[in-house]
Amino acid sequence: MTFSALSLTPELLKNVADSGYVNPTPIQAATIPLVLQGRDVLGCAQTGTGKTAAFALPILQLLRARPVAGRPIRALILTPTRELAQQIHDNFLLYGKGLPVRCAVIFGGVNQTPQVEALKAGCEVVTACPGRLWDLMNQGFVDLSRVEIFVLDEADRMLDMGFIHDVRRIVGKLPEKRQTLMFSATMPDEVEKLAMDLLTCPESVKVDPVSSPVEAIDQRLFYVDKANKKHLLAALLRRPEVENCLVFSRTKHGADRIVRELKRAGIDAAAIHGDKSQNARTLALSRFKSGELKVLVATDIAARGIDIQGLSHVINYDQPMEPEAYVHRIGRTGRAGRRGTAWSFCCVDELKQLGQVEKLIHRKLPVEEHEWPMEITTPTPKAERPPRPARGEQVVKVNRHGEPVAVRKQPPEAAKPMHPVRGGQRVVIGRDGKMRSEPAPQGLRGPVQRVNRRRNTRG
Repeated sequence: MTFSALSLTPELLKNVADSGYVNPTPIQAATIPLVLQGRDVLGCAQTGTGKTAAFALPILQLLRARPVAGRPIRALILTPTRELAQQIHDNFLLYGKGLPVRCAVIFGGVNQTPQVEALKAGCEVVTACPGRLWDLMNQGFVDLSRVEIFVLDEADRMLDMGFIHDVRRIVGKLPEKRQTLMFSATMPDEVEKLAMDLLTCPESVKVDPVSSPVEAIDQRLFYVDKANKKHLLAALLRRPEVENCLVFSRTKHGADRIVRELKRAGIDAAAIHGDKSQNARTLALSRFKSGELKVLVATDIAARGIDIQGLSHVINYDQPMEPEAYVHRIGRTGRAGRRGTAWSFCCVDELKQLGQVEKLIHRKLPVEEHEWPMEITTPTPKAERPPRPARGEQVVKVNRHGEPVAVRKQPPEAAKPMHPVRGGQRVVIGRDGKMRSEPAPQGLRGPVQRVNRRRNTRG
């Protein structure tokens, strides 16, 4: 099947061809005709299967066929992360090149003024993160009363990131008569319940469940002690086949530490995570996409929403806490029919997480030998917290080993006078800034006298 068989307009077909796409993916072939018919759609497809084009192309065609004066917001796309919002917005601009359809993107972490100006100028398609959108709605800058098509992308990620309450509040401001499209890589019970509330007689489209990673990805496993992960990472990144690499860390501090260790090894790298400003994240991502930066270290906030053409390698420096995140991580490579490679590190403390991943994908990851094999086979014992003191008991200080530390009681400090008194004299600072002594007052002080500086008289 080709895109021309999907009843798309010549302008869209030209833009699709200019983007380098020849044949639609299964999710695109199944979804585009349903959206053009005005049906609600519940799509379940893994990352990297072309979901954005599946709803962006028909939305552009429907808005183009039914122009409305004043350019109100007619299509709203909600996404969980800033990077994904920017990526969807860029795709709308790419597919809608030459069409009289204005688009805008809204997310937090940056100055809201350019976003407000874009909304005031009028835009039919708005791609937004729930937090900033709800904030602008409360400020009176967003009117959703004329939305015709609503898209909720990465619904399961919305739940994980705690956006579900904002999503429900925003949906409450939408017109009841609308077309709703909902996409999710997984379908937990919460997502199914949300779909029942939002969709009306939806058509279900399921392509490549999350438990089956893209077959174009070569997956390998490296057993390595935690202390040697940095040495193995530097060695792998120096291999000639590694053109560019996205490294995943479990924590924000871990991502920053990996960057520091790589720079000590002479490898330039940058990190993106939730504590980085949006400008820093955008700069690091643009440098990585342009090829100026070879290594990008990220937390799971970037597991979805980063579309990098020609990403050769993904490295799981830490095993993910949720097995589904593994599929989303490695899905950054092997996209659009290209080959990709995913390497995963595992120390003795991560064997449980590795077992959950292999259970999800129904396969054992092939193990590759290296010069830092895992030698520690005893899990690190969890540090026990000292028991909390009972009410009324004295709190005893402990050192980092949990041993009590003697606390020297400090005598209570005597109340210091406002003006130091020495030998019946008190020290004061005059208006000229100099210190001088004067007799300390005896008994009660007299009434406060005001000084008129202009007349130099007391009153």
